[in-house]
Amino acid sequence: MLALLHALGDPVGRTDFQKLLFLYSQEQSVSAPTDTVWHEFIPYRFGAFSFTCDADLCRLRRHGLLHESERWHLTEKGRRIGAAYQNRTVHKFACRYKGKRGNRLIKETYRRFPYYATRSEKTEDLLKNEPAALQRIRRAKPYAAGPSLLTIGYESRTLEGYLNLLLRSNVTILCDVRHNPISRKYGFSKSMLVQTCSKLDLRYEHFPELGIESQDRRGLETQKEFRSLFRTYTKRILESQGSALAEIQAWLCAGETVALTCYELDPSQCHRHCIATALESIPKKPKEQIYTVSHL
Repeated sequence: MLALLHALGDPVGRTDFQKLLFLYSQEQSVSAPTDTVWHEFIPYRFGAFSFTCDADLCRLRRHGLLHESERWHLTEKGRRIGAAYQNRTVHKFACRYKGKRGNRLIKETYRRFPYYATRSEKTEDLLKNEPAALQRIRRAKPYAAGPSLLTIGYESRTLEGYLNLLLRSNVTILCDVRHNPISRKYGFSKSMLVQTCSKLDLRYEHFPELGIESQDRRGLETQKEFRSLFRTYTKRILESQGSALAEIQAWLCAGETVALTCYELDPSQCHRHCIATALESIPKKPKEQIYTVSHL
């Protein structure tokens, strides 16, 4: 990030830098080794946006590497580090985009990566004379096939990768089923998830009564031990949570797409699959919508 700002000849506006880092990440991820980690982005108000990038920029500012007024610009210390990390790829990219800023830059991201323009407030205005580009964006917009129950874990996922799965699946309600919704992983503590969901028009609900105490999970190593835990959980906790299950079931029957979320990537090692099974077993009333169940 410092090298890119240095190559661009800072200062660079916040929105412009988001778009430039997005384009750089997209272009380099094609040719980079598979284990290289780039910033991920979501479709947002003005196109591609990364909450993680924003947090990283603020962190660099706190460490005295950046200044910000209306634009980001490097401090002397930041400039030295940025120069040290310069390479030919960053330099060539910066030369190609040195003159592109504002709407001109945003329009290029919309044309090249239509999915990231699907939630933008500026799409229709910026591309009003480009019907083909607008059509590609409309086609890239995820559409719901009907109500569904999904489960998702955030283990090994970035915040943006996780959010893209929710957005692409047309999730309308995110149900946090952690007993204690605190995480050292950026973006996944309750307070941050509430803020993020609100910005993306996702409804966040927390059901701590459906969670498992942390100490009950300690020391589990084999799938047999996990299965034993989940049998106990189902009998001692889940069978007494009829009201919480009924509330989630009502949302599903009303046509919502609901995602149950917890930490573990593998649903077979997470109690959320028990909740999904319990919801599936609730008898449906006549004319209630039938929903699908899947794990992201």
